[in-house]
Amino acid sequence: MKYWMMALATTSLAGAAVGPALAQSSPVPHIETRNGEHALIVDGAPFTILGGQVNNSSNYAFALPKVWPVLDRIHANTAEVPVAWQQIEPEEGKFDFSFIQTLLDQARAHDKRVVLLWFATWKNTAPGYTPDWVKLDNKRFARMKTKDGKDHYVLSPMYRATLEADKRAFVALMTYLKEHDPQNTVIMVQPENEVGSYGSPRDFGARAQKLFDGPVPAELVAALDKKPGTWTQIFGEQADRAFNTWYTARYINEIAAAGKAVKPLPMYVNASLADPFKVPDPGGVASGGPQQDVLGIWKAAAPAVDFQAPDIYDRKSKDVRAYLDAYARPDNALMVPEIGNAREYARYFYPAMGLGAIGFSPFGMDATGYFNYPLGAKALDEQTLDAFAGKYAAFEEIGRVWPKLAFTRPTWGAAKPDDGAERSTTMGDWTITAEWGQWQMGEAGWDWLPQEPPEWADDPVGGVVVAQLSDNQFLLTGDHVRVRFGTAKGGPEHGMLVRAEQGHFDADGAWVMDRIWNGDQTDYGLNFTDRPVWLKVTMGSYR
Repeated sequence: MKYWMMALATTSLAGAAVGPALAQSSPVPHIETRNGEHALIVDGAPFTILGGQVNNSSNYAFALPKVWPVLDRIHANTAEVPVAWQQIEPEEGKFDFSFIQTLLDQARAHDKRVVLLWFATWKNTAPGYTPDWVKLDNKRFARMKTKDGKDHYVLSPMYRATLEADKRAFVALMTYLKEHDPQNTVIMVQPENEVGSYGSPRDFGARAQKLFDGPVPAELVAALDKKPGTWTQIFGEQADRAFNTWYTARYINEIAAAGKAVKPLPMYVNASLADPFKVPDPGGVASGGPQQDVLGIWKAAAPAVDFQAPDIYDRKSKDVRAYLDAYARPDNALMVPEIGNAREYARYFYPAMGLGAIGFSPFGMDATGYFNYPLGAKALDEQTLDAFAGKYAAFEEIGRVWPKLAFTRPTWGAAKPDDGAERSTTMGDWTITAEWGQWQMGEAGWDWLPQEPPEWADDPVGGVVVAQLSDNQFLLTGDHVRVRFGTAKGGPEHGMLVRAEQGHFDADGAWVMDRIWNGDQTDYGLNFTDRPVWLKVTMGSYR
């Protein structure tokens, strides 16, 4: 659906009004939270980012023609695109926003929203995207000092000169957006990128050391419900990392707050992650970044940042689920702003949506010829693109209905785990179970006829997502999965599947039944192939 067209009015499922996003001013997007659930509000209604992040060097007009066909191919509604400090302020005090205008124009022409990624003091911890006049002046824009007194590669968050210069450029960018993007083509901004430092957990220079030897700031002590003390007394072996986290977050908070004072778009920070099951080695992690175990520090230090988000390049299903669970918090909207673009990562779209994620975006989604394997795909072949496209197309089909449901109704999602074990949940009186690697008909235990597994049975594909519409009705979709509904403990004695409708939503957001599944289509569970469709399932019991 074109984002500048009048979208959903009130509906039985969506119940949300979406205004036109024409050239005149429209409501500024924002994050809304109710009862611990979150929604990204765009044009006055919940919006799900079906994103694709371009490669790091695709932030020039030269590369954009290679971006849009890939995003169209996967049915993305949003492009995540970097804008570099070096790009807009090549000479100090002289700004060039020509790329921003080109990006806005082309995004509108291709019916895409934009998330801007501000690459400045930090990009994957390094200062490579700062202007030459910054990166070459180590006296004015000082780097961190290592424990033995040597210069580290990371710019120190302890110096006002760097902060003020970065902030001035960011405010100029936000001012340009305020003046040239009244229709809010840009719906969100990421200030900095994968912040922190590798190899040295903090700045050991004299300025930093004096603060480290002193007391932990009172507001952090209060936020964490700790007793006053020094960094070492409160945080022990993680003291260096906690210190760097606080001052990095404070630095970014000031930049975000200054930008929001001009145009209050939602802002988030992304994390280069640590092992979800181990306390990180302070010298082996991106110290200072918003990893899952230091979110409390970030929340206290950076109230102008709307949420923290995980960049996921871990292929293990157990780890991915742990990351999603860690960032889906009552005080933190879940978004996956980066995930590997290999085929196996696509399955994680389902549990992210089931946890109420406001967005999902594989990295490296353009045709410029760069592939970040082994983190991502070896190539964007048709099979890889299809893995994302099928899921996005299903969600594109129902528009604003899903984000409204995810904001107001219980949801659940599952991806095929690495061991192929079934996944299940309980919603009210009913259990929902996902099974993998089966044909559409028959049971795995049958021994009276020859069987062979489908060709994708051992592939890392498959998932399902469910929204509970009422006590006995559910909306679901998925691929490469068999879904069974059953009666929960204490549920009705004669529980049964009453009706399974395949359908779609009309322009007003009302459900339209296309056909009813029955017989072979329901006798062996509800079987989704490689073509996700929407089912509305009604459960019940006879008397």
